[in-house]
Amino acid sequence: MAFISTAECEIMRHSTLINLNVPQAAVDAGVARYFLSSSVCVYRDMAVGEPELAEDGAYPAQPDNEYGWEKLYAERVLQAYARNRGLTARIARFQNCYGPEGTWTGGREKAPAAICRKVAHAENGGVVEVWGDGTAVRSYIYVDDLLDGIVRLMQSNITVPANIGSTEYVSVRELVETVIEISGKQLTIKYVAGPVGVQSRNFSNARIYSVGWRPKTSLRDGLATTYEWVKQQVKMAGRQL
Repeated sequence: MAFISTAECEIMRHSTLINLNVPQAAVDAGVARYFLSSSVCVYRDMAVGEPELAEDGAYPAQPDNEYGWEKLYAERVLQAYARNRGLTARIARFQNCYGPEGTWTGGREKAPAAICRKVAHAENGGVVEVWGDGTAVRSYIYVDDLLDGIVRLMQSNITVPANIGSTEYVSVRELVETVIEISGKQLTIKYVAGPVGVQSRNFSNARIYSVGWRPKTSLRDGLATTYEWVKQQVKMAGRQL
């Protein structure tokens, strides 16, 4: 959110240039199959508990931020190339992905990695600062499960966008409390002003379920692995200072 909320021009310009030029380059190079990683950010802000949206629910379009608008446009570009230039296209709308080996600092990391970093940094008995009031609801998909979903989508006959995510919804407060529990520390959560994004997004995974895919990793298990990895990165970064 730190990057998405402050780098609107970079997001729109760089992402649009990539998603205009690469499909054409693929056609010129004779590429037969093309995968686009889109995002559930194409959906509008939703109320907690609101009925799930299927993929067609992205229209009429009302993404919450420019990142979502650009992703929606990228989907349209690729679908046009599929219709008119012979590409076999597959489009996945990613949920919030997390896991080890990902970005964990610098402003472009996802919430699970950011929270793991803050908890790893905190001294036992200390305070962890969290943006917002903790009530926003999200769901997260572990990287191994997401990769499995991509492979299954590429092997399928699904030619329209497909959500890939988990139905294990948690509030930001629950996310932070889970990481603190995993760490074994006694920490206090302090809510501070900062970019939060939408209150909730509830979307259907029925399309990707139709090819036999299901997420296998619970949020707690995935966070446990992620926390241990982030903790090691924090230690190594400390040694380099």
